[in-house]
Amino acid sequence: MRLAKYLAHAGVASRRAAETMIAAGRIRVDGELVRDPARDVGDGNRVQVDGQVLAGAEKRVVYAVNKPVGVLSTAQDTHGRPTVVELVGEERRLYPVGRLDGDSSGLILLTNDGELANRLTHPRYGVPKTYRVRVGGGSVGERALQALRAGVQLEDGKTAPAQVRRVRGDLLEFTIREGRNRQVRRMCEAVGHPVLALERVRLGAVRLGDLKAGASRRLSELEIAKLRAGAGNGEGFGDTP
Repeated sequence: MRLAKYLAHAGVASRRAAETMIAAGRIRVDGELVRDPARDVGDGNRVQVDGQVLAGAEKRVVYAVNKPVGVLSTAQDTHGRPTVVELVGEERRLYPVGRLDGDSSGLILLTNDGELANRLTHPRYGVPKTYRVRVGGGSVGERALQALRAGVQLEDGKTAPAQVRRVRGDLLEFTIREGRNRQVRRMCEAVGHPVLALERVRLGAVRLGDLKAGASRRLSELEIAKLRAGAGNGEGFGDTP
């Protein structure tokens, strides 16, 4: 297996980040400094990251977590605030896939599979994400809906078209394939409907379902396979709600 892929499978970092680490001279194989991400390695090799011996590619796992408002979508926080990683009783080192703002809630995935995490978050794969959004400004009219569906001009450029439906007057369901910072909030603000509450209910092939706030569940091998397949081709919604 190529070194960069090996590091990603071991949960060290995404493959792209692993390549950067290798180029920076942070990786040794059998005592030798290696700067070639294509170097072949296996479980018989002694791989060191910043001087620490890597135990080998551990079993890859993915957890779905229902992040409550106020919990941070980071692995750790220097100010001691609660994080999503603390919601999962797992000895493996896990990392959030993407992020949800502290004032947002809902589905976030945690994994030690850097390669999968990169595919789920990189813009080139366009993995869809669905949100339930309660807005202010009264009932959302057709003009605002059409603007959101066509794409909204923001300070960092026009957004790609979104799938938006009105569940009821002030409650929308959004599906987007981009990952800009606070994108849904900024889109709604731009059409005169500031977000009051935002919950992510689906990421790729994984739904939030009836998972309670603060709870987590480990995905099955079949679910991971479907998630990986969707991340590989920019799909993941056979039946967009």
